[in-house]
Amino acid sequence: MQQLVALLVLISLPVRAAPVSGAGVVVALLTHSDAGRGFARPELVRRMAHRARARRRLLSSHERPVRARVRAGLVAAAGGIATNEYLVHLAVGTPPRPVALTLDTGSDLVWTQCAPCRDCFDQGIPLLDPAASSTYAALPCGAPRCRALPFTSCGGRSCVYVYHYGDKSVTVGKIATDRFTFGDNGRRNGDGSLPATRRLTFGCGHFNKGVFQSNETGIAGFGRGRWSLPSQLNATSFSYCFTSMFDSKSSIVTLGGAPAALYSHAHSGEVRTTPLFKNPSQPSLYFLSLKGISVGKTRLPVPETKFRSTIIDSGASITTLPEEVYEAVKAEFAAQVGLPPSGVEGSALDVCFALPVSALWRRPAVPSLTRCTWRAPTGSSHAATTGSSGVYPGMGKIT
Repeated sequence: MQQLVALLVLISLPVRAAPVSGAGVVVALLTHSDAGRGFARPELVRRMAHRARARRRLLSSHERPVRARVRAGLVAAAGGIATNEYLVHLAVGTPPRPVALTLDTGSDLVWTQCAPCRDCFDQGIPLLDPAASSTYAALPCGAPRCRALPFTSCGGRSCVYVYHYGDKSVTVGKIATDRFTFGDNGRRNGDGSLPATRRLTFGCGHFNKGVFQSNETGIAGFGRGRWSLPSQLNATSFSYCFTSMFDSKSSIVTLGGAPAALYSHAHSGEVRTTPLFKNPSQPSLYFLSLKGISVGKTRLPVPETKFRSTIIDSGASITTLPEEVYEAVKAEFAAQVGLPPSGVEGSALDVCFALPVSALWRRPAVPSLTRCTWRAPTGSSHAATTGSSGVYPGMGKIT
């Protein structure tokens, strides 16, 4: 079964998790994974496209039968480029120490590298040291939560986890609890209020193998599972606002609260919702039903069955389509643009056109690719909400 990977703005879902004290709305900062790293715009586009392709291969690999311990997730990509797009900035422990976790709607475990680290990737900030936190507590081997996790075992007296990802990356360490601080690393928020704190269960990784970037320290699973970050916070909905990959500014992810309140701050554009559904073969992921695609005013003659397994995913900046569908979109788009194609050797994007000199003064009309019709399965209480996200200057995208 082929898949389409799309961009998520807000999701609302029923959550089953252990109660967390101080339930309510929490907000954390987000940054793009390439922010402040000095890449020129062409390189940023190239990296984005390679990450999107690698992410699609990774998600597609989960359709095939895998061992029980392998979980949906992301980490590595071909060519040494990590597939993460955005980082969640939190603080853990007392006193709070900063961590930067990849936001991943395709997995469930929250983990960060911890000292002592026997085999870890290089990171730009100090390792989280459990011994330096007065609120850290390793989960005992006999604890009900340890027995409830499908990827844990007993290591001495501690609850040890081994969490595999679909690309054969792995993190190994201890399951523990500690105080998580949401906000600007413990400093007061802009309105003078104190950041929210919650005691959460997480993985303290002492052995972590895969392709990671130096500006991340671990992964924040945002999937449907019981131990993901939204589930532990009893957040029945969450939303995030992504900044452009060309901008180093931060944005926010909001967990909890009524769905209407989460998108009430939208700058402009109509708010639309579409139900989400579960796929038993990939229970951590978020699926929706896509009915069709139009280029400009032309509805493409693509059977609805081609969109049978559509994933809405935080790790993809580009919507990817099954090959047959993509070729149909590309052909219709090229026909409406009416410009000669121009291949760029080594380019990560294969739809390029040669602009005549006159285009320097008068930009040719570009057909819209944003008209999509979504079919809403009956009886579903899971909603995805999307709003206007804009188009990066100088390039187009399907959203």
